[in-house]
Amino acid sequence: MSQPVLEARGVSKHFPVGRGVVRAVEDATLALQAGRIVALVGESGSGKTTLARMLARFYPPTSGEIRLRGTTVKGKTIRGEARAYYRDVQLIFQDPFGSLNPLHRVRYNLERAVKLHHAVRSKDELQRRVVELLERVSLSPAEQFIDKFPHELSGGQRQRVVIARALAVEPKVLLGDEPISMLDVSIRLEMLNLLDRLRTEDGLALLYITHDIASARYLCDDIVVMYAGQMVEGGPKEDVIARPLHPYTQLLIDSSPDPERSRRDRDTLFDAEDLGEPPSLIDPPAGCRFHPRCPVAMDICRTEAPRRTEQPNGQWTHCWLQEKE
Repeated sequence: MSQPVLEARGVSKHFPVGRGVVRAVEDATLALQAGRIVALVGESGSGKTTLARMLARFYPPTSGEIRLRGTTVKGKTIRGEARAYYRDVQLIFQDPFGSLNPLHRVRYNLERAVKLHHAVRSKDELQRRVVELLERVSLSPAEQFIDKFPHELSGGQRQRVVIARALAVEPKVLLGDEPISMLDVSIRLEMLNLLDRLRTEDGLALLYITHDIASARYLCDDIVVMYAGQMVEGGPKEDVIARPLHPYTQLLIDSSPDPERSRRDRDTLFDAEDLGEPPSLIDPPAGCRFHPRCPVAMDICRTEAPRRTEQPNGQWTHCWLQEKE
């Protein structure tokens, strides 16, 4: 494969709290390729958003490195370099209403992004760019939306404006943090199709963060699974879903709705409620962090962290079960 547009190499993020430290992300490695979509899947609190914010340079990594087009991004950069990075890497937040200034119309929210990152010569050119952005995200005719305030739009329309604002800077990477979770079910598919179209048309590298493995399967090329701040499995989506190597991945798949799954299969699934709560990231368990909830945990799982095991199809996992096979 070609060089990743954006990648994280062994990054960790720790947050001091009181007398302890929250180990939000530990030794995470992720590569985003042009024209491909990676889904980052896991429960709430698993570290997905923290990793995305490190990639977007909202948080500096505690350790490890972020690389853009093969070049390591320094912790402190001059203003021009930082602006260039933010132009290339755009983060789409979960809440579209909170992402837009409620005191300004759609026009202002889009014009400001264009002015900051492009040399616009006239008001006519600025108007043309804004109209084109709205039409690209299927808000047309643009005249019906350009002078509205965010509260006058539906949730789906607001999220389209947020995506249009991200596209205004002509990015190379989009980081979508649960971009459809707050939208009505009836328009989620439209939003997924929009993201897929944008990666095809612009060759964008896209990170799609979700707790819904079904939508990840529909949209993405690859899946990476996070649990309690650590990556536990990844690989091509069909391989990960058809043959999960880690018990936690199996739990996520079994918890997702599947009308084709037989009643007999449903009776033998993991029950997340019976497995208890995820561990504290201030005092995580030794060994594999999933072992307190894992129905097939072995003695070694409680004492030693599993190494990464690679499969010929590109699938990988951190699980002692694979070491024993």
